[in-house]
Amino acid sequence: MSGRVGIIGIGQSNFQPRRNDASYPDLVREAVVIAMRDAGLDFDEIEAVVYSLSPDAMVGIGNAERLGVDAVGARNKRFLRINTGGATGISSVATAWTHVASGACDVVLTAGADKVGECGDSQTVLNKIWDPIYERSLPLGTINMLAMSAIRYAHKYGMTQEDMARVVVKNRRHASKNPHAHLRTETTIEEVMASRMISWPVKLFDCCPQSSGGCAMVLASERWIKERGLDAVWITGLAHSSETYYLGDRMGRGYTADHADAHALKASFKKSYAMAGIKDPRKQVHAAELYAPFSNTEFHSIEAADLADLGTSPAMLSEGAFALGGNAGAVVNPSGGVLCTNAIAVTAMVRVAEAALQVWGRAGERQIKGARVGIASGNGGDHQFFGTMVVEA
Repeated sequence: MSGRVGIIGIGQSNFQPRRNDASYPDLVREAVVIAMRDAGLDFDEIEAVVYSLSPDAMVGIGNAERLGVDAVGARNKRFLRINTGGATGISSVATAWTHVASGACDVVLTAGADKVGECGDSQTVLNKIWDPIYERSLPLGTINMLAMSAIRYAHKYGMTQEDMARVVVKNRRHASKNPHAHLRTETTIEEVMASRMISWPVKLFDCCPQSSGGCAMVLASERWIKERGLDAVWITGLAHSSETYYLGDRMGRGYTADHADAHALKASFKKSYAMAGIKDPRKQVHAAELYAPFSNTEFHSIEAADLADLGTSPAMLSEGAFALGGNAGAVVNPSGGVLCTNAIAVTAMVRVAEAALQVWGRAGERQIKGARVGIASGNGGDHQFFGTMVVEA
């Protein structure tokens, strides 16, 4: 280890439903230019690039990372593509962190982009991740997979569709303060409940959007940062943990895993907290950017992050917890979260970026007063791969 690793630059697009004016390289370049300007660097100072990219089927080009080499200034430099599904963004940040923490590099750029709503039927693409014999014929997709989780959570803990709607209302209110968010219009419980059913009990407003845009971050070693007198926030803990592949093995029939909960995510957070020295996250964590693409999944993410006991987060939310301006405890998804912005290749990177902006005191209207410790998470595969991170001022 070569000392701490800091974040010195962050760049985000203003995410939109479509970007007909920009290709994949254009979008990633857009975010990279902002991040490089934020860090005050030029490309000669970047030693390696980690490229965050969705599966080729989503892009429509084989080995699509080839498109990005020039856009991210990676010619004649270390270049590595990462793909762990929805967790890709946080896995990319973790890989950049490893390059620096190992001493292999002093300055690393990680960047990516996505055009989810422009790739055709993304759910048809995502359906292909399930076992072709036993599971795909259901047919499974990311929506009904997590609708099953909602049913399981409701069965165990009594969650209602109104509880799910409160998550949407909270996150849309937060997103209205975030200029980068895709969905920025506030809504009500009644409007959420009236939106059309997609996969019971998940309705249209309970689902994340399909977003186009890019994100980039610059990481550097503590020595390099201090020698130049730069400002930074620090990644103090990170971990990954994986779940079993088959959903049938997560239904609570004597198995450790239960599709109502997020056991692997909890294990990842436990490791991240231990690395960062976080003993009591309910008191120490101020900002939580949790990967929750559907309203019901925010509850088990909150509980996996040990911000609430199992089954208690719906009642806590109804009593004012987890919201900007709410009662004591961490604010969950002050950016609006995945429910309001979802460019899959960088969705989990945005979680880290937003947590970093919070502890940096640079989150604008969505700033949590006095935030010093932030956490972020990413979920990928068939709710199978989980990454977590702790960021501190």
